Amino acid sequence: MSLDACPCSARSSPLTLDLVTLRAVLFDFSGTLFRLEEDESWFSDLADADGTLFDLAAQAEVMRRMTAPVGQVVQLGPEFRDAWENRDLDPALHRKVYLEVLRSSGVLDGQAERLYERLIDTDFWTPYPDAADVLRRVHEAGIKIGVISNIAFDIRPAFERIGVTRYVDEFLLSYLEGVIKPDSKIFLRACERLDVAPGEALMVGDSEEADGGAAAVGCQVAIVDPVSTTERPDGLLTAVRDVLR
Repeated sequence: MSLDACPCSARSSPLTLDLVTLRAVLFDFSGTLFRLEEDESWFSDLADADGTLFDLAAQAEVMRRMTAPVGQVVQLGPEFRDAWENRDLDPALHRKVYLEVLRSSGVLDGQAERLYERLIDTDFWTPYPDAADVLRRVHEAGIKIGVISNIAFDIRPAFERIGVTRYVDEFLLSYLEGVIKPDSKIFLRACERLDVAPGEALMVGDSEEADGGAAAVGCQVAIVDPVSTTERPDGLLTAVRDVLR
């Protein structure tokens, strides 16, 4: 089926990919379906301890550190290392360590608090241009949808805001599930809830390390580039093109 042809019937029969019946697509959140975009107004009065305003490169680096899916983005003292490793399992640890990341990046305390509040406010997250269309088309093709995110705050309002919550069959948020990607348990749990075998699922994400872990349990994997939403107008469509053909 062409991507340009919208299926008319609801929940048609499952489709086949690589000789395997594909019955579910699992999507990551940050850098895959949505992105926390840079906003110049957030940095207009952002200055370090010497009063020097952050330039564009410094602003971009702060945003990268706030949204990097894996890896330690700054050197952290012993009291913060456990918080970093477990940040997506506990909202309190998430707040503690990200405020330290911002401070370590030269952001002053009051400014760090403001930036952190934007990080966890889904109103500030921008959907990729094709996100809503892809979720709708996958749903209408009769394929179940799960969203798996290493996250310490509720992302479901972002889906409600753009009217696509009804297309998602299951949300698995690490802070509610008690497990983070690439741990195989979260992928297996998603497949179990969607009532599909791992080999019948495709994981779409932006991290080879975190999302690519789905391959270890038998899922197929497609990796997208977590660039700005203006630079990736159809990355999700490309990732699921074979699913919907």
